[in-house]
Amino acid sequence: MPKARAHVYISGRVQGVFFRYETRYHAQKVGVKGWVRNLPDGRVEAVFEGEKEDIEYLIEFCKRGPPGARVDHVEVRWEPYRGEFKDFKIRY
Repeated sequence: MPKARAHVYISGRVQGVFFRYETRYHAQKVGVKGWVRNLPDGRVEAVFEGEKEDIEYLIEFCKRGPPGARVDHVEVRWEPYRGEFKDFKIRY
C-alpha cells in the first residue's frame, strides 16, 4: 500500500468541540502520524502521513467532525510522503 501525506484545513464550527482530540483518537486508531492544531482564524489544520486509505478514512471523519461540530468545508492538499513523524500530536 502506498504511503501518502495530506495537508488538511477544516472550516466551520470546529473549535471548542473536541475536534483535535477526536482527530488524534482516530489517527492513532489507524496508525496515521502527523499533527492537528487550531488556527487563529477559527479553522483546524492537520497533516496526516501514512497509508493512503487510512488518510482517506481520516478525511472522511474531518468532513463530519465530532458531535457538536459543524463542518462547512474541508480543503485537502496531497503532498509527497516525507516520513517525518513518529506519532500523532495536538499542536498548540
